[in-house]
Amino acid sequence: MPGRTLGDGRYELQSPLARGGMGEVWLGHDTRLDREIAVKFIRVRSGETEQEDLRRFLREAKITARLEHPGVPAVYDAGTDEQGRPFLVMQRVHGLSIADFIAEQGPLPIGWASAIAAQTCSVLAAAHAASLVHRDLKPGNLMLEPSGCVKVLDFGLAVAPTLADFSRITMTGQPIGTPAYMAPEQVEANLSEPATDLYALGCTLHEMLSGDHVFTGPTTYSVMTQQVKDRPPRLRSMRPDIPAEVERLVLDLLQKRPEDRPASALDVYDRLAPFAADLGPLPGVLAAPGQPSPVRMYAELVSRVSRSPTANCVSSPEPVTVAEPAREAAAVTRHDLAQARNDARQLAQESRFSQAAELLSDTELAARQVFGNVDKDVVRIRYELATALFEGGDYHRAAPVFEALAEDLDAGAVISPDLLFDCRVKQAICHAMTGRGGQALGELDALLADRRAAHGAEDPRTLDLRKQIALLQLQSGHHQQARRTLSGLLSDVRRLPGGTKPSPAEVADLLASIRSEDR
Repeated sequence: MPGRTLGDGRYELQSPLARGGMGEVWLGHDTRLDREIAVKFIRVRSGETEQEDLRRFLREAKITARLEHPGVPAVYDAGTDEQGRPFLVMQRVHGLSIADFIAEQGPLPIGWASAIAAQTCSVLAAAHAASLVHRDLKPGNLMLEPSGCVKVLDFGLAVAPTLADFSRITMTGQPIGTPAYMAPEQVEANLSEPATDLYALGCTLHEMLSGDHVFTGPTTYSVMTQQVKDRPPRLRSMRPDIPAEVERLVLDLLQKRPEDRPASALDVYDRLAPFAADLGPLPGVLAAPGQPSPVRMYAELVSRVSRSPTANCVSSPEPVTVAEPAREAAAVTRHDLAQARNDARQLAQESRFSQAAELLSDTELAARQVFGNVDKDVVRIRYELATALFEGGDYHRAAPVFEALAEDLDAGAVISPDLLFDCRVKQAICHAMTGRGGQALGELDALLADRRAAHGAEDPRTLDLRKQIALLQLQSGHHQQARRTLSGLLSDVRRLPGGTKPSPAEVADLLASIRSEDR
């Protein structure tokens, strides 16, 4: 494989850097720009689902490439090789992983553990603001560079979840993540949200300070069971010099229910920053303190920029509507609307969702001015705009667009009841994916009552909605409620003819997973 080229000969593979269950990473060379690169190959399923996996991979790669932060390796390119394997071309990072540092030198000094975790928080704050969840944060994915900067690796496997991801079934049948760092909601329902990354950060910070995992066991299953059920050990019982405030923060990060953890990565940053002090030399890792470092020079001046208490918008931005320009929108015809929809559909098929949303946003504004908010063609444009934002992972902007459209549909502009239902479901999912799981659960519960009253308990969308509610209940730590929801659902789908979705086997599998964790 060394000497192989990708991208019509542009990228030359040189030697393997890492290999894991999800793929492998190679050192490479960009022959066109004459620079080092890292090439990451991602495993996908074979068979009928392969093309869908490739489409989703390219979609996630484009969403991830939006994340511009000095603590994230840049994504340069994405494609597939001659065998159809997808790959990412990324910035080459030099340094030592935190996992290797702990293995070689043991626990980190308190100041350095706090500084590394705080830098990681700054990356997570940017990612969560972009509706990206890492899902596999751990010491092996944190690289400490010779300048002292931290790079968070493997955002190429991050997720901006869609409706299709609201399921426990994954490409391997197992939850995605590393058991020693997986949050309870990840273990039980394969659901991830910003608080899931904060739990993994708690596991990582615990390991940096103690040198050991929070939970250990002879099998993967035993570790995952402890993540769901057991209380974490107190750090100060293992290392008395750890400040009580740092121990309290780690315990807060390791709360079983997502809503009991700190509100955001920025909140965690603020609690860590006072302890990121006395950052002395780390032998074999950092460049010599007396040696000039352009990166440190740059960071020193940036650090002098004051951060206003009101400037914390990066962690949890309020939902933003698609803003209407102050200018007068140009008049459009119905032919223009049809053309815009066709062009946006083509962009979406190529996973260019942000461009599709931009095109539809301009057209939607003009269409509403000419034809009104509830015109049949305008409603379609508005729905496709919300969907483009949703598929592109921009949940903060998609939620209010779905909500406004649903209100108009509910007021009498209904093209079809299913369209209104879909808007409400996706609005709730947007809320769940931006850290408002309780609100999402309330919305879905109300929607279920309306759907059941109008269409009956055996309606396919009613059945699927009950499964989604159970998954959210699991994610929120409401195990008994989830068990009741799934038990009732299983009883109903078993009475129905074959071919129902969800199937009895799928519901039984979910129910069995809860029962096994409760033993």
